Amino acid sequence: MIVLGIETSCDETGVGIVRRGPDGHLELLADEVASSVEEHARFGGVVPEIASRAHLQAMVPTMRRALDTAKLSLSDVDAVAVTAGPGLAGALLVGVSAAKAYASAAGKPLYGVNHLAGHVAADTLEHGPLPSRCLALLVSGGHSQLLLVEDLVSKITEIGATIDDAAGEAYDKVARVLDLPYPGGPPIDKLARQGNAKAIDFPRGLTGPRDARHMFSFSGLKTAVARWVEQRERAGEPIPVADVAASFQEAVADVLTMKAVRAATELGVGTLVISGGVAANSRLKELAAERCAAAGIELRVPRPRLCTDNGAMIAALGAHVVAAGADPSPLTLSADPSLPLVYGG
Repeated sequence: MIVLGIETSCDETGVGIVRRGPDGHLELLADEVASSVEEHARFGGVVPEIASRAHLQAMVPTMRRALDTAKLSLSDVDAVAVTAGPGLAGALLVGVSAAKAYASAAGKPLYGVNHLAGHVAADTLEHGPLPSRCLALLVSGGHSQLLLVEDLVSKITEIGATIDDAAGEAYDKVARVLDLPYPGGPPIDKLARQGNAKAIDFPRGLTGPRDARHMFSFSGLKTAVARWVEQRERAGEPIPVADVAASFQEAVADVLTMKAVRAATELGVGTLVISGGVAANSRLKELAAERCAAAGIELRVPRPRLCTDNGAMIAALGAHVVAAGADPSPLTLSADPSLPLVYGG
């Protein structure tokens, strides 16, 4: 079974193709992505209208590259999966419209799937089938969530989420304070390797004894970094940018890994999957590996290419949905910026 996946929830136009074997193994045939991140950089964040127009321009060329890479024609595809939500409404609409057009033209079934579940499904392309119960830490520019995954298609339960800024969003805002490029994750990660992570004791949000155990908050951390930098500037003192970056990154990684490992232990889950764009962060992976090893928990992190938004993860999720016997979506399928975590048909 060959499934084509289309992803347009934010600023990446992704088209992926996977083949599912009789044993359930997924083979990645193509993973093509066109990003409009450079068009958003001067604004310091994603501009929805620009993202939507970029998807319109990139969709057909990206589809052609994916089919060429896989050495397939559209008629060879058995099903088309597309991100129906959550995400930016206009961006989602481009992907859903394209998927409906391709599915209709080729006479193939259409499956609207969830972007967040897609990030979890990406790991099955790297490490094979998920265990029957696992915990997923999803960290990106728009999401910081703990998900109990009992069935990738039908039973994913959110047990924790951010109450304000997502981790990736905090990276972008701190990068702006430090005059670093957008998006902020890669430059902060690179700079942090040159700094002292213990130089500044930045706060760890929602880690007090009375705080929600599985919830996240990074707004206070972002503000603390900004205030610290402002105070140094007012005093005419130089800003140790590498130390600030390292100390900030340590605070983020500390909270994310501590809460994830604690939740997995309390739930009796033996596997932690970290996915989403921030999963590519070097310190997050390093600290997660240390803490998972100490707790006897298996850690699974997809390669960086599969962590960011891509069509391959949607194709992978689509393959699971088809294999589960779910009914195809109707051609009246709509984009839903608040799509629930489980497949809705």
